[in-house]
Amino acid sequence: MSADRTMSPVAWGGLRAAIGCIALVATALTAFAVNFPALTGRIVDQANIISADTRSSIEPKLVDLEGKSGIQLVVATVTSLEGQEIEPYANELFRSWKLGEKAKNNGVLLLVAPNERRVRIEVGYGLEGTLTDALSKVIITNAITPRFKAGDFSGGISRGVDDIITVFTTDASEWQQRPSLRLDNQQTTDPATWLLIAAAIALVTWLIVSPGFRWLFLNLVLNIILSSGSSSSGGGSSSGGGFSGGGGSSGGGGASGSW
Repeated sequence: MSADRTMSPVAWGGLRAAIGCIALVATALTAFAVNFPALTGRIVDQANIISADTRSSIEPKLVDLEGKSGIQLVVATVTSLEGQEIEPYANELFRSWKLGEKAKNNGVLLLVAPNERRVRIEVGYGLEGTLTDALSKVIITNAITPRFKAGDFSGGISRGVDDIITVFTTDASEWQQRPSLRLDNQQTTDPATWLLIAAAIALVTWLIVSPGFRWLFLNLVLNIILSSGSSSSGGGSSSGGGFSGGGGSSGGGGASGSW
């Protein structure tokens, strides 16, 4: 039985908030050492694994999605995660680029790290109820990683983009009938989920029992908020092409995979 069926919505909400805090702390400790690529457009192919034809095919779809719904879907590949796990890296990159509208937090990041053989769909706060963690995992497992295993990075990214857009533009009753997007009720929970739950419980426990840790944590969060506010003004503009995020944020929603 999956964890989704054994935990109440209130418990899941508390867990997501705790995980968000953990991600915030983890990324804050490493953010200054990470050199993120610049947001130069809706496709940032630092690893140079996307063919020109695929890029030409994907980009109009991303433009159309944002124009019709406001959802800002960005595809990124990186040459290295610089020693990080893909989850904190993707979350901090999403926050650095400020994907999605500030008021709606409706951004999505499809991140591929070919050297570490890792992929992640990072989902903005406002879209977590539509592009759920479970759906993100299904898209990665069914559409993306099988093609990556065959060395077809362009095909995997193209199919992943198509399926993400399908979730946002198709009625739920319709896409649930598609084999590529149908949820398997017998799926077992990813072990990483239980590790996150354990880490969240540990963090909450320390915040309750240790005044010193609570003071350190709150000061760290306050410093992050103040530094973020001073380093950005509104949506901002990116270097090259004039494309930029709209001020959105993410709290760790989405899913990861490997091949």
